Amino acid sequence: MTYLYLKALHIIFLVTWFAGLFYMVRLFIYQTEANDKAEPDRTILLNEYQRISRLLWYMITWPSAVLTLVSGLYLLPAYPVWPGWLIIKIWLVGLLYLYHFLCHYIYSNLQKGTYPLSSYQLRIWNEVATLLLVSIVFLVVLKSALDMTYGILGLVIFGVVLMLSIYLYKKFRNK
Repeated sequence: MTYLYLKALHIIFLVTWFAGLFYMVRLFIYQTEANDKAEPDRTILLNEYQRISRLLWYMITWPSAVLTLVSGLYLLPAYPVWPGWLIIKIWLVGLLYLYHFLCHYIYSNLQKGTYPLSSYQLRIWNEVATLLLVSIVFLVVLKSALDMTYGILGLVIFGVVLMLSIYLYKKFRNK
């Protein structure tokens, strides 16, 4: 019974972590675009986006990332021998933490007023989390029933659709 409570908490922390990551990168986009506005709007918006980002990052996103990791580590002993899907999931989660750390790098730069990426690049960056979320969820739900070839093909098609959507949005927005 404890295992199921831990699993439920793990899923809840994962959901709040992803919510924080998705909204955080949106705030990065808004802040980057606000940097191009005229005064006084520019200063007002930048100050507000920095404040909201700081609260989101340190009150929701970081704690959720840590609690996801801790609860996930407590769940691992349920698998004395790690099946292949779990090993792949751990690698994907490692990539997700790398994504998180890179978001922290972007966050730190934006808090200092340095803009390393354009809003278009940040829109693409936002979809990396989407690809990781889709990959991890399908892997966990389908486990060994997932044929690796179809999984990779589906992920590539999904990625192309996401990138095409970003491109079309940019084209539409520039009109």
